[in-house]
This record gives sequence, C-alpha cells and structure tokens, in this order.
Amino acid sequence: MLTGELRAEVLALAEQAPTRRAACIDALKAVQARCRFVDDDALAETAALLEMPAAELDEVATFYNLIFRRPVGETVLLICNSITCWMLGAEELSAHVCSRLGIRPGGTSADGRFTLLPIVCLGHCDRAPAMLAGDILVGDVTVERLDALLEKQE
Repeated sequence: MLTGELRAEVLALAEQAPTRRAACIDALKAVQARCRFVDDDALAETAALLEMPAAELDEVATFYNLIFRRPVGETVLLICNSITCWMLGAEELSAHVCSRLGIRPGGTSADGRFTLLPIVCLGHCDRAPAMLAGDILVGDVTVERLDALLEKQE
C-alpha cells in the first residue's frame, strides 16, 4: 500500500501532466524511489490514482528497463552489454561482480545490498565499458574501478 505522502506525490505528478496517464512514468519512478521496486499492489494503487487500468500501467512498467517489478538490492548495478561494452570487457566485469558478491546475473547479494542486471545500452559508448551503479554513470570501467565503487557503496 502506498503511504499518504506517496499518494499525494503521485497525485501532484498527475496534476502537472497534460493528462493523468501522462504522469505514469514519473509516478512509477516515484513509487520505486520510495519502495525500491514496484510490486503488484503499488502498481494497482498507482494505476487507480492515474485513472488507468493496472494492465496498461504494467505494460509501461515492464517496457522500461529501469522500472523494477521484482525486489532489488539497495544498489542496482547495471552493466552495459551493448556491442561496444561487450568488446571492451563487460562480460569480465559481470563475472567479477558475480564472483565477488556470490551471485549470478540477475541476482541480489545475500545482504541485500547489490543486484546485478544487464542493460542493453547506457549511451556511453565513447567511455566503454560503462555501467550504472544506482544513479551513478561510470565509464571506462575496469575491475579495479569496479572494486573501488563497490567498496564505496558497502
């Protein structure tokens, strides 16, 4: 269930948009910012506030790869796997994260701190390999830079 404060935030976003439905992505981002992911109940309640069917909001939520419909760790590590990043070592970086955190791609560390997910492109090809750690875009990622980033987040 959404808190009163979050309901008010979603409604405020809906008021600012040309139509209530036009606020759907911002509303999903707001829910996710507070809850770390958008569960079925939060999605249904948000859809009702936006006066749209929950199925339509779910279509939006599952289309955008930065809206999480399942629980994720406190920090989501998105390693770009586009051709440029792949050629410059994205697979090695992903394998290193898996080894260090004891997870598989798509998994969350036992302490709930990190989730590792692939992402098709971060638009940072000139600084490949690239990753997004939470809200931090990192380019020219090496194993050493990745370790330093993880240590900073721990």
